[in-house]
Amino acid sequence: MTGETAYDQALQSFVGRVLVPGRSGQDPVNVPMIRHWVEAVGDPNPVHLSAEAARATGRGDVVAPASMMQTWTMRGYAASTAPEAAGATASDELVDLLARGGYTSVVATDSEFEFRRELVPGDEVSVDEVVESISPEKRTGLGPGRFVTTVRTYRDASGTEVAVQKWRTLRFRPAERKAPRPRPAVNRDNEFWFAAAREKRLVIQRCRACEALRHPPGPCCPHCRSFDWDTVEASGCATVHSYVVAHHPRHPAFEYPLLVALVELAEGTRLISNLVGVEPDEVTIGMPVQLEWLEADPELVLPVFRPATDRA
Repeated sequence: MTGETAYDQALQSFVGRVLVPGRSGQDPVNVPMIRHWVEAVGDPNPVHLSAEAARATGRGDVVAPASMMQTWTMRGYAASTAPEAAGATASDELVDLLARGGYTSVVATDSEFEFRRELVPGDEVSVDEVVESISPEKRTGLGPGRFVTTVRTYRDASGTEVAVQKWRTLRFRPAERKAPRPRPAVNRDNEFWFAAAREKRLVIQRCRACEALRHPPGPCCPHCRSFDWDTVEASGCATVHSYVVAHHPRHPAFEYPLLVALVELAEGTRLISNLVGVEPDEVTIGMPVQLEWLEADPELVLPVFRPATDRA
């Protein structure tokens, strides 16, 4: 038995194992968390916050957005930063085994949900997670890695399934050389935006019918439902609306710590970008920033922002 074969067998021994055994959410489904979510993602559907609007659609009460399902059972910040307090789990064992094989970086590749019913305030949600498969080593653009597929089953307090999620991640070995920047997902709805960026123009999609600006781009105006649109060019002046400092997991295309900000343009729309020319402890909410352009490669030009006071 070769070392590689032994390692592969050790990985395959996790297939069918329960990684997360019935972890319960820290809190029941509640309106304050729903409010935070819909405001953060800009979901205008009134059934999430208005009981009257929910009843008008045949529902008995407000409902949580389906996309919130996995957030109700997340273990929380404290457990994530001090997992030893909760004791080692099979999930920790698998991560450690993958790390021993050099697969120290991770990126989510896809998530497939099947929903049985909507969640309402007061629901207590728990989740089981079982390993469905671990692939042989694959060559990917990020480096050699293994795809780990798990199935998460979400249940209410009675044990009834409310959703099933197939969750796939790539655990990969970072290349020693600097990797190319990950390619954005360009489609027919947003290709105009990336084309303008290659010309170093930051444009904002505008509805021709009601003149509302919107970003990210989309085929339909969320305000008046018109499909007719054009663009306006942004001034490049903005402020920091929110930001995070990323330390881990590390991607070889970036330098760390990595400043990722949600900036609010002077025109009113927001976009996610990187902050440059500033240290993490110097960033403040509301800080004025100014557009500049990052030429990642001949085919990819992206907007980044630096403190406006740094510009002459």
